[in-house]
Amino acid sequence: MNATVNSALQLWGLEGADWSLIAARENRVFKVNTRGGQSYALRLHRRAFRSDAELTSELEWMDALAKGGLNVPAPIAAMDGACLHRVDDVQIDVLSWLPGAPLGETGQPLSLTDRQGVFRRIGVQMARLHEISDAWTPPENFDRWSWDRAGLLGNQPVWGRFWENPTLSHEDKTLFEATRDRAEQQLAEVEKALDYGLIHADLVRENLMIDGDRVYLIDFDDGGWGFRLFDLATFLFKNRSEPDFQELNSAFLDGYQSRRSINIDALPLFMLLRAFTYVGWVINRMEEPGATGRSKRFVETARTLATEARAA
Repeated sequence: MNATVNSALQLWGLEGADWSLIAARENRVFKVNTRGGQSYALRLHRRAFRSDAELTSELEWMDALAKGGLNVPAPIAAMDGACLHRVDDVQIDVLSWLPGAPLGETGQPLSLTDRQGVFRRIGVQMARLHEISDAWTPPENFDRWSWDRAGLLGNQPVWGRFWENPTLSHEDKTLFEATRDRAEQQLAEVEKALDYGLIHADLVRENLMIDGDRVYLIDFDDGGWGFRLFDLATFLFKNRSEPDFQELNSAFLDGYQSRRSINIDALPLFMLLRAFTYVGWVINRMEEPGATGRSKRFVETARTLATEARAA
């Protein structure tokens, strides 16, 4: 690992800089501090997960968002002008470093002072993300996956066949399959009227950096084409357990709609679909430590929302 990082630093003219691992989720992210006081984020991408074209497209999109004035990491070109390289068959890029601390940690109560104010500002920034993305024309070779109806409910969803999660009971499997069929029909009936475009698709607490009154959006690894309500649902989903969730929900939606109009009638459907995606996501990670517990929690949440949807 040390040799790979040091080789990458040379490509960006950063040899001799101090570096340390700060995140090891899907990708390994290192903070790089130069002797001149500059800081960068060096990303080593998970092997065989994304193609070069997909990662290049992600960087092009982030560059457009940064140039549009959104608070996101901007790609930094290497010495040869390229923003993506391979070292030891690992895809590597470098991004500008952003200040602040994560909004919170998934599964832990939020610790915020101006809670509704923060949620309103997050809503504004998500609206700006969609606004700037719509104003940008992606290059012809732009390649990102789609969180469309097939990507959420088709035979090969983006994050896995959630109805085949090995931890499901017979009752849960029956419930999820029936709910999937009904949700697919519901989405088919309304999808043409829904706001669709480029979305972040993973604005969970860890991917929102708060620095005073400023909100920064990071980690576009899962971003692509999708329903804008899915983006809203992704953020709200992880905050459902907060005691003042209804107030936070209202503040977030108010912030968003202060910039962009959006019909939220189908938001409960997308909350359900977001729950299903996590049940699918964990399938290929069942060998990881703690995966059984995570799967149990994902299934319980999805069961609750599926039961509510059936009763509606």
